[in-house]
Amino acid sequence: MATRIGVDIGGSFADFAVLDDETGELKTLKVFSRPESPGTEVLRGMEGLAERYGVDPREVVYFTHGTTVGVNAVVQRKGLRLGLITTRHFEDVLDIARLKGPDMYDLLSKRPAPLVPRERVFGVTGRLTADGTVETPVDEASVLAAVEGLRRAGCEGVVISLLHSYRNPAHEQEVKAIVEREMPGFFVSCSSDVWPIIREYERTSTAVIGGYVQPKVSHYLSSLQRALRETGIGADMKVTKSNGGVMSAEAGKSNCVQMILSGTASGVIGAAYVAQLCGLRHCMSLDIGGTTADVALIVDGEPQYATGEYIGDFQIHIPSVSVSSIGDGGGSIAWVDEFGVLKVGPESAGSNPGPVCYGRGGTRATITDAFAVMGVIGNASLGYNAVKVDRDAACRAVEALAAKLGSDPYRTAEAIVEVAVSGMYAGVSRIVSRFGIDPRMFSLLPFGGAGPMLACHFARALGMEQVVVPTTPGVLSALGGLIADTKNDFVKTTYYDLDAASLRQLRDDAQALSRAAHAWLAGQAQGQEGEARLAVSADMRYKGQSFEIDTPLELRWLEEENITALSEAFHREHARLYGHSDLDARIQVVALRLVISSATPKPALRHIDAATSPAQPDTTVKVWMDGAWRDAALFQRAKLLAGHRIEGPAVIAQDDCTTCVLPGFSGEVDAYGNLILLQRLQGSR
Repeated sequence: MATRIGVDIGGSFADFAVLDDETGELKTLKVFSRPESPGTEVLRGMEGLAERYGVDPREVVYFTHGTTVGVNAVVQRKGLRLGLITTRHFEDVLDIARLKGPDMYDLLSKRPAPLVPRERVFGVTGRLTADGTVETPVDEASVLAAVEGLRRAGCEGVVISLLHSYRNPAHEQEVKAIVEREMPGFFVSCSSDVWPIIREYERTSTAVIGGYVQPKVSHYLSSLQRALRETGIGADMKVTKSNGGVMSAEAGKSNCVQMILSGTASGVIGAAYVAQLCGLRHCMSLDIGGTTADVALIVDGEPQYATGEYIGDFQIHIPSVSVSSIGDGGGSIAWVDEFGVLKVGPESAGSNPGPVCYGRGGTRATITDAFAVMGVIGNASLGYNAVKVDRDAACRAVEALAAKLGSDPYRTAEAIVEVAVSGMYAGVSRIVSRFGIDPRMFSLLPFGGAGPMLACHFARALGMEQVVVPTTPGVLSALGGLIADTKNDFVKTTYYDLDAASLRQLRDDAQALSRAAHAWLAGQAQGQEGEARLAVSADMRYKGQSFEIDTPLELRWLEEENITALSEAFHREHARLYGHSDLDARIQVVALRLVISSATPKPALRHIDAATSPAQPDTTVKVWMDGAWRDAALFQRAKLLAGHRIEGPAVIAQDDCTTCVLPGFSGEVDAYGNLILLQRLQGSR
């Protein structure tokens, strides 16, 4: 029997999804994560899978892993003590950035301090022109002075980002060779190797983020590989990437910037799979874990992609699934500020000690504790019996806040949930403006350990009519990593006018990208199922515009030097986005992009048994909803069959999460076991 395993390690839990290649059966598990001891949760998880399901590590042929270790290092500023080498007189690149404040409506807002402070930035003499020719050779004495500065500053590594290296990396490589000669074993990274894009700040900041987390991620992956060998798993480990694909762990060690949004992207891939299964044309995924709530848009079963996503305070300019952090997670701590106002987050209780009700030493009330006080959780087993909910402890923690607010614990618990949801509402408002959408036209697909618990509250705030709760929402990110295709992005800065003179160079650049892509895929061969697929696009603009549009192209247009097809593709895309195009304007091709992918096996989900009688709750429980105690039916998710209907208020318990169905919602189980909840909106038919 061949087994495939996907693992997603978050701030509170490590999630496991196990696929039997022969039967298509999917098994799941959650264990507490151990951020202080990487790999330990995998050992414990494999022990649990063997005990619970009889999974044999020797039969594992494919293993994927999603992680937040990189993004957490940036958010918490616990990365490498980096230095930066730039072209002389451009040492302020990170401080100047784009001269934009973080909040255009706050005159006192300040840009965050860069990951590399100005005193650890060193300029070297040497200059390339914009076309990549050498104007001034590299001055070795200036590089040696920079090396001495790195030593004095106690730097643990350095990023080299010189002008126009996207066009010609020779100067960066020359500086790198000198640094490595003078400081053997020192971590050195070049921006042209990380992501060779035009625009100095974007290229530099992306390279700095990559260098900041690289040694930590590399150590983490090595520790995890050792843990896998200890369990008896012989399969090479894959890691999920920011673009929603996977790559080998060895590639991740040397190019970790591509996996910095690993965990969040995995969840969106899993959500897109469910959206396709349910035929949802417009879907908003809501991933709520222990620390954050993240939203992504899925259209026609495909996630939306973008560059410039935020990692904490900083943008990273690599292609990635477009995910926006909009609020708090289940472990976010509630507190009262000096003005007597209730706040929630951003601090999280994490995995250790976790929420108070988990009984692991936590003392400060969290969102999860609020639901325990309200009676939503604590009525059934949770976390595959890893969690025993202590409602009395949660009540004591919430009572401490209630005393400061002059309220009772039940109203305070509901207020905690309302404050958290209001923060999410504000976050979605930004997404609505950015993408020009109406959330009422979207279905909500919640997942993560706390997603289904908060989904109805969130849908009610946004006026969303439909909520689709997957069969295993608590481990959907692990499933997403398991089914993600092998995938990689390639870019070549061109900066050509789209005319007859540049067509041959564009063709040669596209062919070079194609060769590089196929060579990369050949080194990622294990676990592939399908043929290589190529998708080509170009960053294009009308000459004189400041920014460009990513325009989908056909590779054959470039190979055939078909200028008409290339021009028409850009005009169409410009008209689609902005409502107009200029057929007489000259066009520039700023960069060529190529994505190569190869399919991995997907689970062949089967229809569940159809119901022959109404759904029967296990019992009725008292829950605090909408300002009063109410009788709510408690259902076990495993007992719900296709066609079963549920009316709110209700609580649906399962091993990996709890679903809270508010009054005004009703639901039905579909043929695959997904729970489709509908909100009775005023004026709806």
